[in-house]
Amino acid sequence: MTRLVLTALMLMMSTMAFAQQKLLITMDLQQTDHLKAYGIAYWALTKGLMVDWLLNYRGGSFMMDDLGITASECRVRGVAFSELGAAEAAGIYADVQREDNNMDVVRLEKAPRVAVYVPPGFQPWDDAVTLALEYAEIKYDKLWDDEVLQGKLAEYDWLHLHHEDFTGQYGKFYASFAGAAWYIEQQATLEKEAHKLGFKKVSEEKKAVARAIREFIGNGGFMFAMCSATDTYDIALAAENTDICDVMYDGDPPDPGAQRKLDFTKTLAFTNFTLEMNPLRYEYSDIDIPPSDQLALQNPETDYFTLFEFSAKFDPVPTMLTQNHVNVIKGFMGQTTGFKKELIKKSVTLLAEKQGTDQVRYLHGNFGRGTFTYYGGHDPEDYQHAVGDPPTDLSLHKNSPGYRLILNNILFPAAKKKEQKT
Repeated sequence: MTRLVLTALMLMMSTMAFAQQKLLITMDLQQTDHLKAYGIAYWALTKGLMVDWLLNYRGGSFMMDDLGITASECRVRGVAFSELGAAEAAGIYADVQREDNNMDVVRLEKAPRVAVYVPPGFQPWDDAVTLALEYAEIKYDKLWDDEVLQGKLAEYDWLHLHHEDFTGQYGKFYASFAGAAWYIEQQATLEKEAHKLGFKKVSEEKKAVARAIREFIGNGGFMFAMCSATDTYDIALAAENTDICDVMYDGDPPDPGAQRKLDFTKTLAFTNFTLEMNPLRYEYSDIDIPPSDQLALQNPETDYFTLFEFSAKFDPVPTMLTQNHVNVIKGFMGQTTGFKKELIKKSVTLLAEKQGTDQVRYLHGNFGRGTFTYYGGHDPEDYQHAVGDPPTDLSLHKNSPGYRLILNNILFPAAKKKEQKT
């Protein structure tokens, strides 16, 4: 009996000692695969493990219990890590939480339920966010208009808006692609969906979808959008009670008083913008800088934007969203590339700008009990993505700072509000 008790005690002590071991995934320049590292953090959360996000510590590193399987998973995915004893881990926590350091610990507790709003015929390589999700091995579900209008968003924590045109103008590709088979098929698909859902026009259906997404945010959801899903979403909200689409898009001319009928109290991020009413110009409003038809004038060699620095202890949310191993990011174009600073609401937090210009590249705000984040451009590793271009191979860009900003947003809903220690 005594031998059994001693054996049990030794086993218990061994288990306790093992549980005190920590696994550290650093996110500085020493990391072999930054993007897969986010996938490890997400995977750990799905296994019921707590993950501590060490804000501003070596690029925004992750710390978790070392249970053996975590180290094995890192090895399989090619993610660099260190195994730490209890004393060494405690020293890092103490250093991070010192009052004179701009660092802090945020505990990630539960893997967010992720949805991506995508059109029929979607391919993962059509969109930078789904590319990142696929590469990082983060599970997501696809939703479209019928699911959104049926209230399915309530089942999710985080929603990404695919590069959608919420104004109902089919991306304003008419001048360049009206005769292309893919454009004709896209228009037919969208019109069929609108009619199936009881709407006469695609533009009216998209306004209803935009309202449903706004309700999702207000109820505590996290919404992330890139490229044209940023400004067109706000434009659709502002134009709820007026027709801004020309005859080739919805069968009748726009309201001649559309501009003065915009309601900016309904938008999330932008205000006082001016619509681009020319149906043949590949632009929606003056929110976007540089305009889409001036992208050829941009020089990728000199196009960079800079992340703002925030207080980790007092502004943890923007700090989480800007975690990176560099603070200057190479620029990339899209139908909507940057946001004119003077048209952004004062309540919105600016996360990154192109220095010396009026161009904001990354922003974040609150609405109701939820949040929204807008990130300009199409693909952080494809400077000027064009229709029909091959997909980006993220195995060639596994340390991409631009893609890291996307993945910050995916983990951010998992964060506990405060009170994290060892």
